Amino acid sequence: MRSLSPEEAALWARVAATIRPLSREPIDPTPVEEVRPAPAPAVRGRIPPVRPTAAALPPSRRLQDATLDGGWDRRVKSGRIEPDRVLDLHGHNLDRAWAAIDLGLEQAIAAEQRVLLLVTGHERRGEPPLERGRIRAAVHHWLAASRHARHIAAVRGAHRRHGGGGSLYIILRRR
Repeated sequence: MRSLSPEEAALWARVAATIRPLSREPIDPTPVEEVRPAPAPAVRGRIPPVRPTAAALPPSRRLQDATLDGGWDRRVKSGRIEPDRVLDLHGHNLDRAWAAIDLGLEQAIAAEQRVLLLVTGHERRGEPPLERGRIRAAVHHWLAASRHARHIAAVRGAHRRHGGGGSLYIILRRR
């Protein structure tokens, strides 16, 4: 389990201060000290993207529910779609996976590609802690919070020949 960053700790402290206890027993109000984030060091060159956290997510924009025209949906469902780029996230941890998605989207948008195949692996359902399937579980939130979200037309489950439930098509908008 990872520890909270200073920004997350400050946000959690603000949320915890608004909670009303269910019990009528008096509680000991201990003041919560405010944690100030340390200033970011000056970095030259390309700054790696920061993986969005649940607290930083915008109001739910479900890319998997975005509409496409009937021709696109028929091609996706029948598997007659050919990806322009494949991003395979097997063997990545959460941070490396987010960086790979961000870079892959950036390159695909620059090359004016339309369809990315994102191979995440199958999501493992069940009670935490689960070590597998965390990327698949988080990818829809990441894409909605991405700096490239405005370029994404829709996200669809991949056809069996492209990985089925362990893969997604990311369909980008035309420029």
